[in-house]
Amino acid sequence: MQRFGDGPGNELSLESFGDYTRKVGHIKFSDFNNETRNGKSVPNLLNNVWYQPEEVFPVHGTPEVRQHAFWVPVNPKFFAVAKDLEDLKLGGCVNTTCLPRAPIVVRVKRGISASVFVDNRAYREFLNSKFNATSIDMESAAVALVCHQQKKPFIVIRALSDLAGGGSSLSNEANTFASLAAQNAVDVVLRFISLLSS
Repeated sequence: MQRFGDGPGNELSLESFGDYTRKVGHIKFSDFNNETRNGKSVPNLLNNVWYQPEEVFPVHGTPEVRQHAFWVPVNPKFFAVAKDLEDLKLGGCVNTTCLPRAPIVVRVKRGISASVFVDNRAYREFLNSKFNATSIDMESAAVALVCHQQKKPFIVIRALSDLAGGGSSLSNEANTFASLAAQNAVDVVLRFISLLSS
C-alpha cells in the first residue's frame, strides 16, 4: 500500500531493489469513496494499493535467483480438451432451492485468484475492467504457481458458488450453493479425466 499523498508517479518503497513494481497496476481507494464535503470527494487515507507479481524460484532455474509471475498460462492442450466439457449437464438445485438458470461449463481466458473472499460488486467490476478477468477464486493461484515453479502442465477447474457481490443483497449465494458447486466441479473433473484418457 502506498503512503497517503503519493501517486502513480512516485516510486514504491523497495521498488529500486526489484521487490515491488508499478507495471501491473493499482486500485485507488478514493475512486470508490462516497463521502463528500461541500460537493467534493474527501480524500481516502488508504490511497493506492499496487498489484504485485509473485516471486517464484523455478526448479530448473538458478538457485536463489527469483523470477516474477503475475499471469500463469494453463496448458494449451488441457485448455483445448476443456472445450469438449461445454455440453456437460450440471446440477442446478440443492434440495428444493434451485439456481435461477441452469449452470453451464465455460472456459475462461483469464481468472484471478487471491487470498481474499470477494463479496463486493464494485471490486468485482474493477477487477474485470482492470484485468479482463471473468472469474475470481481463492485457491487456484497456489496450484498455478507450484506448477509453474515445477514446470508441470496444469488447468484449473472451478465451479463458482456465488457472484462475488453481484447477486442478492440479502445474502451471499455461497451459503446455499457451495455444496452444489463442489459436486459440479467433481463431475467436470471426472469428465475431463475421461477425455484426457480417450
